[in-house]
Amino acid sequence: MDKRGTPQPTADRLPCGAVPAHSRHWLDGSGLRPLTLAGRTLLPIVQGGMGVGISAGGLAGTVAAAGAVGTIASVDLRRLHPDLMERTAHLDKSPAARACIDAANDEALDREIRRARALAGGYGMIAVNVMRALSAYERYVRQALVSGADAIVVGAGLPLDLPDLARDYPHVALIPILSDARGVQVVVRRWMKRGRLPDAIILEHPRLAGGHLGAARVADVHDRRFDFDVAVPEVRDFLIREGVEREIPVIVAGGISSHAEVQRLQALGAAAVQLGTAFAVTAEADAAEAFKRVLAQARPEDLVEFISVAGLPARAVRTPWLEKYLRLEPRMQSMAHPKRRCNMGFDCLTRCGLRDGVAEMGQFCIDQQLGHALAGDVQRGLFFRGAGRLPFGDAIRPVQDLLRWLLGQHVTAAAPA
Repeated sequence: MDKRGTPQPTADRLPCGAVPAHSRHWLDGSGLRPLTLAGRTLLPIVQGGMGVGISAGGLAGTVAAAGAVGTIASVDLRRLHPDLMERTAHLDKSPAARACIDAANDEALDREIRRARALAGGYGMIAVNVMRALSAYERYVRQALVSGADAIVVGAGLPLDLPDLARDYPHVALIPILSDARGVQVVVRRWMKRGRLPDAIILEHPRLAGGHLGAARVADVHDRRFDFDVAVPEVRDFLIREGVEREIPVIVAGGISSHAEVQRLQALGAAAVQLGTAFAVTAEADAAEAFKRVLAQARPEDLVEFISVAGLPARAVRTPWLEKYLRLEPRMQSMAHPKRRCNMGFDCLTRCGLRDGVAEMGQFCIDQQLGHALAGDVQRGLFFRGAGRLPFGDAIRPVQDLLRWLLGQHVTAAAPA
């Protein structure tokens, strides 16, 4: 029972509606505990948010339909909608560009949430990931709330204001992405002063995750404090001291690829796991097939860490564009200077190394390069990827296969655990 005396669910006692029958069957005998989140009982698997457009309504809805948490990445979803791109593509030099693009992205996010909810059929949970570093952060949060998201997930900065933004939506789960116990303490204590607790915390390991990483510098991603055997007990100890350990499940993210790893992390105190890259290469992911092949075929030596234009460490596949950029980066940083306007007329970030002329930050347009990746342009795209091996090697498999594999079910031709 929790502190209110409510019986806690077990794998053989899941409430109807949260997890469909076939998924409840997968969980039976898995040795795993279900995830209890915002009053719902779910599979202990979370699909991470991946932009631009990699995890949209198609992927998130498919994951939720199985009784897990599917996540839509909010940024620049107009790229998945030809009519919205046609409406805004010519505006890059117009003074009205940002307002028009923001409006198109609001509409795109609404469409993707509705698409995901239709696919989910009432099962699982639909979350929307919003980077705190985005200039449209508040817009995306508000649109996700209005459009019916079940949860808002925020990373790339401390979302200290999220409880205020979601004050009128008390039943929507609020979930920060953090990397260590210090960050957890700051967020939880600040939120408690606002009368709100996180509904869960995603604890993401910078050494293992993909995309933007929760560390101040590239050198910091290997700091021992981020290791799960350090961070999870420290976070749990803090939550216990505050008397909220039953209210805030801890979800760990980074480098997870097998049922045995999920078991180990639950034994450590985690309630669930989050995976990004493994879902990005599923058949239902919203990116082009060429995008999926780049991630699936990348070897450990193909991955590189660098400073993004957002000023955060990042991890991606060393493709032709990134190879050239890293070679030219010192020269570009030495020539950095503030620009009159964003190259794309979009101003997607609150702080942009290229637009603002900040020499120690990246000097490229991240929206443009991620857009090329979404379309499968191997020569020009920026392909974010986690550091862990993939469950099925270089194979593109359905979401159902991945979930079954993580829950300990037999899946034909799976990579060894």
